[in-house]
Amino acid sequence: MDLLELKGRWNEVLDELEATNRVAWLVFFDARLANLTNGTLTLDFSDATKFPDGHDLKSAVSNASSESLVAVIKKVIGLTVTLEFS
Repeated sequence: MDLLELKGRWNEVLDELEATNRVAWLVFFDARLANLTNGTLTLDFSDATKFPDGHDLKSAVSNASSESLVAVIKKVIGLTVTLEFS
């Protein structure tokens, strides 16, 4: 699977994440899928329209939220990923 295919199914992932872990869904809802290489999914939390001076949301992402997202991606798409934040 490539990044474009994952983006095409991202709403399915978010829907399942909302149903199973609403806190994780809130964390990742605005994340942008930046890259998918060798099983590493890079998520970008920057949004110039919301935070013109930047922010460090990625440092606040808990291990539990990350593990929930990884599990849902595996469940919905069958893809095993590790997460990276930019």
